[in-house]
Amino acid sequence: MEDNKSNIGLKVALGIALVLFLATGFYTMNLYKNSEKVQNDLMEEKQLVMNDLNAMAKQYDIAISENKVANSDLIDARNRIQGLIDSLAMSDSNVKTLWRYKQKYTSLQKEMDALLALNDSLRVENSYLATSLDSTRVRLEERSIFTDSLLVQNTALAEVVKNAAVLGAVELKGFGVIERTSGKLIPTERARRTDKIRVCFTVAKNKLVQSGNQELYVQVVDPQNNILGSNDQVQFEDLTLNYSMISKFNYENANLNICEFVTSKDDADFESGRYIVNVFNEKDLVATSEFTLK
Repeated sequence: MEDNKSNIGLKVALGIALVLFLATGFYTMNLYKNSEKVQNDLMEEKQLVMNDLNAMAKQYDIAISENKVANSDLIDARNRIQGLIDSLAMSDSNVKTLWRYKQKYTSLQKEMDALLALNDSLRVENSYLATSLDSTRVRLEERSIFTDSLLVQNTALAEVVKNAAVLGAVELKGFGVIERTSGKLIPTERARRTDKIRVCFTVAKNKLVQSGNQELYVQVVDPQNNILGSNDQVQFEDLTLNYSMISKFNYENANLNICEFVTSKDDADFESGRYIVNVFNEKDLVATSEFTLK
């Protein structure tokens, strides 16, 4: 009798354990599926942002190709978009990161609308100026179009000036150098022979920026997506920027050539592969470039 009761108790315990095991497995499976779905949704959202940026870059390419004389504002904006595309490709897929890139995309979309509107109005203006002024009707039509064009330009320029009142960097280059004991620097493309990365760029003259002490953040990313140099952080509202070094200089309302040096992490050998060089004015990417060490 006691054996029967013991067997029944054992079966009940085993039944409860089996139910708990199946419930735990079911919960774990659902949790994994939900996590996988969230990650897939984030990857799809990231691809949508990437598609929007590539479409924006193509619009700039078309506008630049239609100009016989390249508009430097259009070229600079195109370069900033390419830098953002490269940065997004390397970024983690999370809600905070995608939200930040969407905000940047929205800002760039407004800038593009202003620049393309200005570019179109200038082409329209040039087209009308080339027409004959033989009749009063033609002159009146052109005056009306010119007035409308100026209104569009003033609206667009107000937005452009707001975004243009920051220092930028042009002719950005990065390359490896061998440093002799005498201090002489010899450029090299060999990773194992490289002692330092030299980053050179020109701070372009900008009449909208007051003279005085200025600084730009230099970021060098190695083939493994590691930030070289000091790899310090700076916070701009909801954006955290990791940088290799801060380039500090005295801006005197003229073009200024600057070269800086970035070392490897813990003075280790540089790896072979593709390196990306970015220059930021606070949180804004103003120049990007890349080079390869063999």
